[in-house]
Amino acid sequence: MNTLYDTIGLNYADLRKPDARIAERIESALGNAKSVLNVGAGAGSYEPANKQITAVEPSAEMIKQRAVSDVAVVQGRAENLPFEDNSFDASMAVLTIHHWSDQQKGVEEMRRVTRQKVVFLTYDPSFRGFWLFDYFPALVTLDEGQMPQMSDYQDWLGPVAISQVPIPSDCSDGFLAGYWRRPEAYLDERVRAAMSSFWALDDLDEGLEKLKSDLDSGEWQKRHGDLLNLQQLDCGYRLVETV
Repeated sequence: MNTLYDTIGLNYADLRKPDARIAERIESALGNAKSVLNVGAGAGSYEPANKQITAVEPSAEMIKQRAVSDVAVVQGRAENLPFEDNSFDASMAVLTIHHWSDQQKGVEEMRRVTRQKVVFLTYDPSFRGFWLFDYFPALVTLDEGQMPQMSDYQDWLGPVAISQVPIPSDCSDGFLAGYWRRPEAYLDERVRAAMSSFWALDDLDEGLEKLKSDLDSGEWQKRHGDLLNLQQLDCGYRLVETV
């Protein structure tokens, strides 16, 4: 069962450390659920320690990077969850739905095996407010092609609540917008290697050269320096939870 993350995941556990503030939002959304299914679970980020977790992940490389724990891990895919109906109190999926081959089927599978709440940390593809798009405009097209619209979740799940998840300035999780206040980090090949979006772009040279030039000349600071005074920023990430 080969996946993109068999390649991306080589340094994933080191660079994608869960951020406690984001984890708190996810755990709060899960409420009093005792048994939780984590779909597209990766190396286990954001799995609440106080709940009975079952993890589903297609990539053997990601599974290999998981810390030793009591979590039951199944190699499998969202579109065909190997569980009976209503097997779990809640289910969660964190920054993973854009990798699913059939997003509607995967969401409906989560709803099928869940008794109570379904929770997604995801991204709104209509969002345009992240400065990185100035350097890599193909990211906008990529998001439009990969990510469900916010309205899709209600179509697939029924009533949902959608809320912003601002990203802390010192976010410990190195996803795409995790370094919004540390622009020089995007010049680091190792940092980019843990971000699936960059793997999907054909040519990074022009954007990287422009970003480096703007940082060296002070142009980035001139255009975006006000961000350096912020402690958190809306970068388009959203928490979707059934109600």
